[in-house]
Amino acid sequence: MFDHDTLRSTIAASAGSVSHNDIVPVLVARALQGDECELTADGAVSVRTGAFTGRSPKDKFIVRDALTADSVWWDNSGAMSPAHFSVLLEDAVAALGGLNVFRQDLLAGADPRLQYGVTVLTPSAWHALFIRNLLIRPGEMVQTGANPTPVTIVHVPQFKADPARHGCRSETVIALDMSRNIVIITGTSYAGEIKKSVFSLFNFHAPRQGVLPMHCSANLGKDGEAALFFGLSGTGKTTLSNDPDRPLIGDDEHGWSDDGVFNLEGGCYAKTVKLSATAEPEIFAATKRFGTVLENVVLDDAKVPDFDDVSLTENTRAAYPIHVLPAIAKGSVGGTPKTVVFLTADAFGVLPPIARLTPDQAVYHFLSGYTAKVAGTERGITEPQATFSACFGAPFMPLHPTVYGEMLAEKLRASGASAWLINTGWTGGGYGVGKRIDIASTRRLLSAALNGALDDIAMRTDELFGFEVPVAVPGVDSKLLTPRLTWADAAAYDRQALHLAGLFRANFEKFGDAANAEPGPRMAQAAE
Repeated sequence: MFDHDTLRSTIAASAGSVSHNDIVPVLVARALQGDECELTADGAVSVRTGAFTGRSPKDKFIVRDALTADSVWWDNSGAMSPAHFSVLLEDAVAALGGLNVFRQDLLAGADPRLQYGVTVLTPSAWHALFIRNLLIRPGEMVQTGANPTPVTIVHVPQFKADPARHGCRSETVIALDMSRNIVIITGTSYAGEIKKSVFSLFNFHAPRQGVLPMHCSANLGKDGEAALFFGLSGTGKTTLSNDPDRPLIGDDEHGWSDDGVFNLEGGCYAKTVKLSATAEPEIFAATKRFGTVLENVVLDDAKVPDFDDVSLTENTRAAYPIHVLPAIAKGSVGGTPKTVVFLTADAFGVLPPIARLTPDQAVYHFLSGYTAKVAGTERGITEPQATFSACFGAPFMPLHPTVYGEMLAEKLRASGASAWLINTGWTGGGYGVGKRIDIASTRRLLSAALNGALDDIAMRTDELFGFEVPVAVPGVDSKLLTPRLTWADAAAYDRQALHLAGLFRANFEKFGDAANAEPGPRMAQAAE
């Protein structure tokens, strides 16, 4: 059975060559030489990921052994036997034989006491560039710990697994051995699998160290107070946390320890669909940087990215180091959070643009992890569909959601942080009838929540959902704050609200009897 040193030396011995820690210009040149990419007019690296333009959650497996058997949330994770993992690892290593392998030795975790030393081995120069952009580069910004926990990721996108031989579902496999912190990725070129495998390891181990792992963005206020932004794809998490007046701690993955918040990564992986220089100037500028990796972004004849073209996928992405942004937090760390924000894009047009949550309500919405897909975003979707992803990142959470929920409850009680639900979705009707809440109003409401301007203003209690909603906020149309008033047909709003509340309750049933109790929607108060 391979340990980390043996695994790495075995790959080095059989590979045609191993390039150690190539810097960005070298990786770009090697990717071009290998015909893996093309350059945009500004020097960014444009790549295609082939058949897979997103993650393959059904092909993700965790080794079921003495460490994981009684702790992993198996309803959410595929199980692989240690024997199958060993055979898969041997075959993946053999598939690298004779190839030019790119090795990147990086860090995950800005807190040096809770750090991983991550070695990624891949035959693809652009994947090596991708992960170099996204993890922490030793010696840059963050202190290296005395004994980082070793992690090895064997990335062989061209290798096709055999379900009969490897105990998997298809030719694509993302397999994690939590006991040894070894990851195997085969059969997919989508680079996000590398990034998220590190997050999954962290999410399994962090709670044992008293650290809450979080799929969220984080930034700092003028007095150094931290704010957290949870939200599924398309809710505005990256956009709203990138604020030139609030230094960014990190874009996507964090830990909350007794000392505060720390970033797991050293880069950003931003969605670029319909990216605008006006609405998202910092991200737009990053896409023009030499060495930024653009995934599945269509280029025009002049090699200029067309962010409105989603002919390949709506999941177009840009991967770039965090230091290219104009305002970042020193050391990628922050103090204890003062504000926690849950973002949703409610395509039903029911939820208010902002609501204040009690600690119990905050945990409820954290465990619910709600947003909605709109018609046309995926094949077969003709009307809004509710999406619930526990902890706003269920695919990456190996433990049961209540483990993380209980930790959040403890953190909120200890910190006294305020919690807010912000809807960046629709008003005046659902998708196709109403309109998207304008970004300017969202930013005003968010700013008011962050700077304390909403602490003492008049609030109404939503009769169905139970949370508090501001009656009026300077600079925001007061009608917008009461969604029912924005609908032409109030009765239609009531029906839609009941429908959404029912979806919340049905989803929450997997957590037991609490589904029918506070702090969820108060269905008994409204007649069908």
